[in-house]
Amino acid sequence: MTTEYQVRLDRAACDGIFACLVRDDRFVEAEDGLAAIESDGEDTLGDHDGDGNQLVTFDDDRLEAAQQAASACPVDAIDVVREGADE
Repeated sequence: MTTEYQVRLDRAACDGIFACLVRDDRFVEAEDGLAAIESDGEDTLGDHDGDGNQLVTFDDDRLEAAQQAASACPVDAIDVVREGADE
C-alpha cells in the first residue's frame, strides 16, 4: 500500500553524522558534506520550502524507512509528515 508523505530535511541543522543514510538509502552525502535527499535517482537538493529546508514529497511504501531515518538523526534535522495529517 502506498502512502503520500513529505520528508523535510533541515540542512542547516545537519551535522553530517549520516545516521539517516543507514536507515533510508534515499538520503545521500552531498558535495558539501551534509545529508541530502534523492528522489527517483535524482538529487533533489534544489527542492526547498520557504525556510531553506529540503522538502520532498513521496507516494510509495517506504514511509517506515523515512520515519526510521528521522528517528535516528541525533540533531533532529529530519521531519516526516503524512499528507492529510496534522503537523
